Amino acid sequence: MNRAFSIAEEHPPRDGMTISTVSGLRAETKVSYFSLGRGTDVSAESYPTEMLCVGAGGAGRFALGAGADGKEVELGEGEALVVPKDTLCGIAAREGFVYTEVIAKGELQMNEAVKAGEVFALADLAPYEKGSIVNVDVVSNEGFKFVVMAFDEGTGLSPHRAPGDALIFALEGKAVIGYEGREHPIAAGENFRFAAGGLHSVTANGKFKMALLLTLK
Repeated sequence: MNRAFSIAEEHPPRDGMTISTVSGLRAETKVSYFSLGRGTDVSAESYPTEMLCVGAGGAGRFALGAGADGKEVELGEGEALVVPKDTLCGIAAREGFVYTEVIAKGELQMNEAVKAGEVFALADLAPYEKGSIVNVDVVSNEGFKFVVMAFDEGTGLSPHRAPGDALIFALEGKAVIGYEGREHPIAAGENFRFAAGGLHSVTANGKFKMALLLTLK
């Protein structure tokens, strides 16, 4: 998909339905888009590894754990949540909810600013620095890396190639993604995909923040 797009707009919630769609990123890491219609839910289940969820549109309620040890948190657009491994997790939407789910093999390494089971705003993780690009590793393992980047005005990444498929989440501001010789404007709330080995660049149009999901194997 060589254009900017919106996960939320391309996977709109439908009343009475829960829809899951495989992202198509080619990797061991399982990346799926979930769309929960009004009043729908995903039954509680657990995984032997942590699960990363990134809100794309609307809001969803995550019920984590069971009994007296259980708690409920709400995830919205531009926010993320790491669900602890072996933890029952049920998800429900009042008015509709779209999110990206990432399940990778093996335990995650997490930034100290991120706590499993707690919702965090992605844009808050990386501050702007004058004349610089700030890169913050959020979560990673051998199969993927998820980072947040803050670009000051006039900064950017020169054309380069990455070892795996990748997905960009624009968080604040605007930028231009160069991909295989063509330019693609992108703004907060939009996404962009590129394939392993694809020549790409990022040029900030003013201040710009994004998250990047890069598959490694």
